[in-house]
Formats: sequence, C-alpha cells, structure tokens
Amino acid sequence: MAAYFSLILVLVTLSSGLVWMADALLLAPKRRAKLAMAQAVDADISEEVAEKITREPALVETSRSIFPVIAFVLILRSFIYEPFQIPSGSMMPTLLVGDFILVEKFSYGLKDPVWRNQLVENNKPERGDVTVFKYPVDPRIDYIKRVVGLPGDRIVYRNKQLYIQPACGEGVETCPELKQVSRESVNQGEFAQNGTPLLRYTEQLGEVSHDILINPSRPDPLGYYFREGNLPVGEFIVPEGQYFMMGDNRDNSTDSRFWGFVPEENLVGKAVAIWISFEFERTAADFLPGWIPTGVRFERVGGIT
Repeated sequence: MAAYFSLILVLVTLSSGLVWMADALLLAPKRRAKLAMAQAVDADISEEVAEKITREPALVETSRSIFPVIAFVLILRSFIYEPFQIPSGSMMPTLLVGDFILVEKFSYGLKDPVWRNQLVENNKPERGDVTVFKYPVDPRIDYIKRVVGLPGDRIVYRNKQLYIQPACGEGVETCPELKQVSRESVNQGEFAQNGTPLLRYTEQLGEVSHDILINPSRPDPLGYYFREGNLPVGEFIVPEGQYFMMGDNRDNSTDSRFWGFVPEENLVGKAVAIWISFEFERTAADFLPGWIPTGVRFERVGGIT
C-alpha cells in the first residue's frame, strides 16, 4: 500500500503542477489579453465582468491550491521523514502494536519515491539500528526489524542465544572471534505469549543497548530456518551489500532466520522516534469497532533505541 501511495502522490503532484504551469504559460496570458481587448472597447467595464473574464477554470484553481501542499508532503515523505504504524508484536518490547513511528528516510541515502533508484549516497546501517525495509520476498510490504548482522558477519543463533563474529576488515591480521552477545535479565512475566510468561533481557548489540523477549517454552524452529550453502542450521554468513535482521521479540518474529538477508536497495530508513501510541483493547462485545483506540500511551512518545 505504501508503494501505491507514493506513486499516487507523485502522479497528483506532477499533474497538478503541469496544469498550473500550463495555465500560467498559455491560458492566463490569453485571459489577460481578452480583458485588455474588452477594456479597449469599454473603458468603464465593471469589476464583476473583468473578474469573470480572468477567472481561472475550476481545475486550474484546484491545482494551484493543492500543488504546494502535495509537493511539500511528497518531499517530506520521500526524502526526510515518513510515518509508519506498528502492526504486530515482533519488535516488542521496543515497539508495541499501536505505536506510530517516524522513519528517517535520508539515513541510508536518498532514493526516488517510485523506482527507488539511489539518488544520493549516505551512511550505512549500523549494528543495532531499528530499520524499515522492503520485505525481500514481497517488496510491496514494509517490514521493521533490528540490524543484527552487517556484510561479511557470521551470525549464529542457537538455544535462544545470539553469537556474532564481525567481518574481518582489509589489512587486519587477526580476525575477531565468534562471541556471545551479552545480555542481562530484567524481569519475567511483564509480557506473555499464549499464557506463557516471557523473559525480558537487556542485550548489548554493538553500541546499542536494547531489550528483547524470550519465550522459554518455545523451542528454536531450526527446521524452518533459512539455509545457504553447507553451513550448520542456525548459522549465517551475511553476503556483501546485504544485512541480517531480527525482531526483538525473538520467538514471535519472522525475520532473516527464516527468509534470508535484506539487500541494501531494499532499505527504506531508520526508525528514530515514536510520535504517538494508541491502545486497542476492545472486545467483540464492545459497541465501537476495534480500530478505534481505547487510550493514548503518552509515556511511549520519544526516541527509539
């Protein structure tokens, strides 16, 4: 839907701008010339008649009114910030269902809003970034996950524990070893899944400290993991120009463990803030429909880590 909206926004901006420009260059001069001829015949022509002669067609008036607004929205949404809604719990506890976030579009370079060709190069994703990207299996769908693996990294996820061996840089004699990502217990039972209390940990991923959730009753679905080459199940080598993404809700997230890596061209931007957060706690017995919020979580408004 977001891709279609971008295309519609571009088409409306382009068509309204062309109508306005065509009127300014072609039709408006003709109306002014027509008014001058009328005034030459009758110098005392009334303001009402003059206004009628020079009046813009309804289409031109509408285009002139909406073009600046639509063009501003297009530039803002395509190159600066774009709002997204969190539809699932795969990024809990960092992001909850009902969070509305802002995604910084220029974090990883600027792309055109239709064909998504790179226009301006910028920074690369860093380990720990919360990133929105086009789902590699179906690029029409936007996903949000955390960057865990960078190009060249070796990622291992077994027994609900994450291990990372960073890529060996050029000219480095001793490559980094595979190390367990450190984490500390926070609590148990703050969140639950199908009646099972979830374990909450604070994980140190690169320079980013963030919280994750683990379901102790759910085994790792190793048989469903994405496999490339002859690597053992649960082990991944991130190709150049691609990234390994995982959800913070580790046992309730369909991510790179299941469908593979995210190409750099699929990156949309970095999630930087929650601008509003709604609660949706209605039941089927309620009179109002479920999409109407039951409350606002003002305490969640702010930056994302």
